[in-house]
Amino acid sequence: MNIFESVILAIDAVRSHKLRSSLTLFSIAIGIFAIIGSGTAVTSLNETVTKQMAEMGEGVFVLQKFPPVMSNDMWKKLRGRKDINFQQAKLFQQKMIENAEAVGIENSTGGIKVKYGNLSTDQNVSVAGGDDAYFITTNIMIEYGRPLNSEDVSMNRRVVVIGDDLVKKLFPVGSPLGKIITIKKQNFTVIGTIKRRGSVLGQSLDNRVIIPITVFMKYIADEWDVSVAISVKALSLDKVDETMDEAIGIMRGIRGDQPWMESSFAYYTNNTLSEQFEGFTKYVGFFGIGAGIVALVVAGVGIMNIMLVTVKERTREIGVRKALGAKRRWILQQFIIEAITLCQLGGGIGIILGLMGGVFLSLILGTVVAVPLHWIGISIGVCTFLGVFFGAYPAWKASKLDPIEALRYE
Repeated sequence: MNIFESVILAIDAVRSHKLRSSLTLFSIAIGIFAIIGSGTAVTSLNETVTKQMAEMGEGVFVLQKFPPVMSNDMWKKLRGRKDINFQQAKLFQQKMIENAEAVGIENSTGGIKVKYGNLSTDQNVSVAGGDDAYFITTNIMIEYGRPLNSEDVSMNRRVVVIGDDLVKKLFPVGSPLGKIITIKKQNFTVIGTIKRRGSVLGQSLDNRVIIPITVFMKYIADEWDVSVAISVKALSLDKVDETMDEAIGIMRGIRGDQPWMESSFAYYTNNTLSEQFEGFTKYVGFFGIGAGIVALVVAGVGIMNIMLVTVKERTREIGVRKALGAKRRWILQQFIIEAITLCQLGGGIGIILGLMGGVFLSLILGTVVAVPLHWIGISIGVCTFLGVFFGAYPAWKASKLDPIEALRYE
């Protein structure tokens, strides 16, 4: 008997025992769905964050008061750090500017309502304070008008660049340029609009406004969060590490950090954020794999049960085949192939459902739709192992049947 005939017999076994086989295939599908679904979600999230970090600018690193991600213990350790004030940031900018393409100063806050005439946004707009270099280090592109310049910052001009979401909500008709909007009871003149950037994890990147950092620190910044961040764009990608070392040395001097002391500020690159995010998402993958393994073990027991019943029902058939000269390894091979086929049927259903679930989640979160080919390969391998492992005993039992006793079986 060839492999194709063994596969046909396995499919016939599913048809003959629809309820029992369906429950077993369903268990396999659930296990593979958990693996593929979590794998798709993790791959999509990681690729989205990596893409977004690249769009924010390559060769950029940031110096700020706290790390972007902190545990509770780290927060308790670092909460006494002094702010990086605007004067320190300006001094750093002056000392560092010759060694970098751009050095931007920034701060931001969220949950702000913006008004224009009788129209207003929800109280969820992000307001950023920046300088002219901020647009370079964050790779923000202007659609219409102009970005902030050095005079806007030095002269404390109340001008603003707005995101596409605000353009659509506050200015459905006509150009927003030259119009006056209100932010925290302060009037700002719109001088530019930001080219649309989309969203990440369901969070819009276009629901934002940018004003001069000096005006931001005076009117917008929260009293408890007046520390600024400094973004630095290296002259080239191969000089990022060298530039960062130079920047750390300059900032330590400005902050008065002694040689034996830890730096009183944090620094990171976009790659660092991507790696930290991947470290978080891997636990999502582990959870999916764990849930999948539990379901697959249960399904494996079901596969063994089906195969044992199949051996019992086909005892006379096995006796006839042995009487006609079939070798033990042929019988063994036949039943193992049947077990693998059953597992692959359930696995195929699980892969399809997992991909559909992952794509659906990606669409909801607004992330990149990614197909985890390596997870699909792993799932196929797992189903094959499942068939061999749980089908081995029934196959061995079938191959050990005595042909004379098997022919007498009713």
